[in-house]
Amino acid sequence: MLNSILLLFNLGTGEIIVIVLIVLLLFGGKKIPELMRGLGKGVKSFKQGMNEVEEEIKNADPIDGKKESSNQGKKIPEK
Repeated sequence: MLNSILLLFNLGTGEIIVIVLIVLLLFGGKKIPELMRGLGKGVKSFKQGMNEVEEEIKNADPIDGKKESSNQGKKIPEK
């Protein structure tokens, strides 16, 4: 997976080393594990939310969708 991501951005070994050094300079060695934990939690919660949305879509009542679409074509009488 990491290789496919690196190929996507066309990064070589030299560029990766430079990026890692810049991150180390900006955040320091002690702060990086905290950042990675936060990133991991964020990705986990995003995936969980996506799974919940997919389940809601699968379990949705198709009758409700038809009721809404049938009302869209009707004209509302004016006063």
